[in-house]
Amino acid sequence: MNAIPTEQLIRELQSFGARLADPKAGAESRRGGAGPSDHKAVTIDGMTVMVPVHTAPAFESPYVLDAPDATGASQVRRDGIALGEARFPRQPRFHALSTADGIPYSKIAVLHGRDVLATTVLQSCIRYQSRTKTCRFCAIGQSLAAGRTVERKTPAMLAEVAKAAVELDGVKHMVMTTGTPPGEDRGAALLAESAAAVKAAVALPIQAQCEPPEDDAWYGRMRDAGVDALGMHLEVVTPALRATIMPGKAQLGIDRYMQAFAAAVPVFGRGQVSTYILAGLGDTAEAILDIASRVAALGVYPFVVPFVPISGTPLESHPAPSPDFMHSILAPLSRLLVESGLKATDIKAGCGRCGACSALSTYERALVPA
Repeated sequence: MNAIPTEQLIRELQSFGARLADPKAGAESRRGGAGPSDHKAVTIDGMTVMVPVHTAPAFESPYVLDAPDATGASQVRRDGIALGEARFPRQPRFHALSTADGIPYSKIAVLHGRDVLATTVLQSCIRYQSRTKTCRFCAIGQSLAAGRTVERKTPAMLAEVAKAAVELDGVKHMVMTTGTPPGEDRGAALLAESAAAVKAAVALPIQAQCEPPEDDAWYGRMRDAGVDALGMHLEVVTPALRATIMPGKAQLGIDRYMQAFAAAVPVFGRGQVSTYILAGLGDTAEAILDIASRVAALGVYPFVVPFVPISGTPLESHPAPSPDFMHSILAPLSRLLVESGLKATDIKAGCGRCGACSALSTYERALVPA
């Protein structure tokens, strides 16, 4: 039992990060890449969340995660006071395997949270090498440069790893994201062929993530290939701020995303389309809640997460949002979602269902107890 409410503890850990009493406990943390980076998965009160451990704020955090005891349990402490128990998910067995030609499975897909398989199908982006186009928070090239992944994961590779992850580690769903390649499909074609291969090998719900393709027909093609849920991520919601922080991606404006959401929801279903919003980059709480309300009215799940500065990016020194700022968003947002019938637990696959990068689902759970 935690000394403070679970949603508060998670909110503060994700804003401040945590120091590891045993540095070896961070061996399986994520560094660089396109997903939750510089984090470690931690389970608190049954919820597995991603906690920053390798960021500048984390190195000065008031929170410390004790070394695990013989049972695998750790204590979360602030100023020496134990506030709750935490556990680190075990090392997945599939991470130890390699393909026939020697590529480690962990370079193809990795475990996120507790039971989510995640991959970046194409570990490069048409905008990443250009200072005038790149998203200033993006680290998609870091893990590739460090040799921790391969640039292009083939459908056969993904099917092989997904089957092993299900059989060996009980993975429940999969996230496929991609850097944006040249072409008007904006990665939808890569995601469709990858999903088809995985579904032919194993029955695993899949979320695909890409920018809105130019042709709305791609939504049906992705669904028919085996994609169960779709993420199209706004990240920043104020137009002027989007142009500053993500100048290339901002060329697709808010209105274009709204059109894409309206076209995708009838294909995938209400609640099965989501958008990722990064709180703490300069958008006001009111602006985020306004956009969240607009997309929820379309049947889109707005997954609001605290921004985490990643080492090596232009925003590595940008402060993380305060716990109070996150509470000012997550409390009313969770009520809106529950009242709208858009709950994380109803999403078939993906970031919203996993919920590890935000305290949002803990707020939902507090409103709708199991």
